[in-house]
Amino acid sequence: MTTDIPWSELQKRRLQDLNGLPDMSDSTFASTAERDASFKKQERFLTDEAKTKLNDTMDGIRRPALCQMESILTDVLIQAGFTQVTTPVILPKSMLAKMTIDDEHALSSQVFWLDEKRCLRPMLAPNLYVLLKDLVRLRKEPVKIFEIGSCFRKESQSSRHLNEFTMLNLVEWGLEESDRHRRLEEYAQLVMDAAGINDVHLEHENSVVYGDTIDVMQGELELGSGAMGPHFLDGNWGMTGAWVGIGFGLERLTMVHEGSRNVRSVGKSISYFNGVRLNL
Repeated sequence: MTTDIPWSELQKRRLQDLNGLPDMSDSTFASTAERDASFKKQERFLTDEAKTKLNDTMDGIRRPALCQMESILTDVLIQAGFTQVTTPVILPKSMLAKMTIDDEHALSSQVFWLDEKRCLRPMLAPNLYVLLKDLVRLRKEPVKIFEIGSCFRKESQSSRHLNEFTMLNLVEWGLEESDRHRRLEEYAQLVMDAAGINDVHLEHENSVVYGDTIDVMQGELELGSGAMGPHFLDGNWGMTGAWVGIGFGLERLTMVHEGSRNVRSVGKSISYFNGVRLNL
């Protein structure tokens, strides 16, 4: 009688590290000898592919895909009338409190605290609120800004989550309330087109911070999330008016664009370089 023998867990992890195709995980074999021989063949093929990609990066494009994605999105947003800003990574606890993230909040346990009063930012929004309060006062509306920068959360380690990840947040403040949904859809499409990602759809969700949100989805993978105001958080920052904002995880955008199975392979790493696992 034939026995269907799957990959061992160690073999599965190795094939995933080497960005093996998804259907490889479902392979079964008549014997362990057949399985191990197939594994060696697949590992050799994927290793050769990885070495070629590494050499192409080092000798050709000389920039990992994540950096290229950041440059493309920066250029597109500036052309669309947004101004880039850059803000500190370290946040005071009081700024998280204004986002309703106190010691009892579900997100509090995911925050990297430096001490009792400071943390590494888990999101870009607090700093953007501070900037917008002054920019809206000093400039004629609408004010359109964006930031691309590192955020930090104690996420469960998986093929879709990172402790340090790169966020893009764009905000337009000062528009007609009737235009908010249309603007969110336009900006979501603008970023998806720039990132070279198709087959996305929008879903309405409820966020533990922002309340009702509109998520940008590809299948079951969330690529971005948008919100709009007037919003109950605005008063904490002394802000009023209609606005839209949308945030994207650049590693996830890069993962989808590159056809990778593992977000860690395209993120900031010393184990991977531009999608290539370095223990070849």
